[in-house]
Amino acid sequence: MLARAQIWWTVFTMCVAERLAYRGDFVLGTTMRFLPMITQIFLWTAVFASSSNGTMVGFTRNDIVAYYLLTMVARAFSSMPGLASGIAGQIRNGEIKKFLIQPIDLIGFSLLARMGHKLVYYGVALGPFALVFYLCRDYFPGWPPAEYMAAFLLSLVLSFLLGFFLEASLGLAGFWTLEISSLLFVYMLFNFFFSGHMFPLEILPEPWRTWVGWLPLKYLAYFPAAVFLEKIPPEQLWQEMALMGAWTLFFMLLSRRLMHAGFRRYSGYGG
Repeated sequence: MLARAQIWWTVFTMCVAERLAYRGDFVLGTTMRFLPMITQIFLWTAVFASSSNGTMVGFTRNDIVAYYLLTMVARAFSSMPGLASGIAGQIRNGEIKKFLIQPIDLIGFSLLARMGHKLVYYGVALGPFALVFYLCRDYFPGWPPAEYMAAFLLSLVLSFLLGFFLEASLGLAGFWTLEISSLLFVYMLFNFFFSGHMFPLEILPEPWRTWVGWLPLKYLAYFPAAVFLEKIPPEQLWQEMALMGAWTLFFMLLSRRLMHAGFRRYSGYGG
């Protein structure tokens, strides 16, 4: 047990070191991600300036700006750039063989790699995040009650796990199809619109709003932001948290099932 823990700790530290290998590029790329926030603030200010009543589906201009800033935080947890395509590429190129002959689990290794990436990312992004939120503090109504704050923090952790296992499941589809780029394009398109990253889901008309509400995508961006802003009624808060946990468990089990089924049908040739 101790030896296995040491293996996983070594894997984690290697993943962190890998992310720190090109620090300048990583810092620059991380910092540039904050520039779209300025565009969003100007955009929504112009939208509400032309509005007659100053509100839209229960959101004021300040609510919308705060919402967008919070979705940036949620997306920083839930987004997994390159995960699905990376797993599919390893399957296609035969690199997946190393997980068949070495005592390292594919999903466990990938999860530690993403944890290392997020640790380094937030180490770099903490300063810019703190500065942006301080400059935009007047857009926020204040800190939510303790119950909502606890649900918000828990939703960030679950959004990371949900985003990871969902994209891992997409990548593992590479065992059955040679190329998953079209599948990933469709997923990213739906994710952009239905995760709430582009706009609050309240803007969607019925019955689309209800249908999207049952999908797991809203938990990647919309839900954590809505919890912080207390847009989720108290009687629904923990029901939604339970549903988010259920979706996370579903994709965790699905990714495991796909991995084991894929390994059974996989054939590797050559060196």
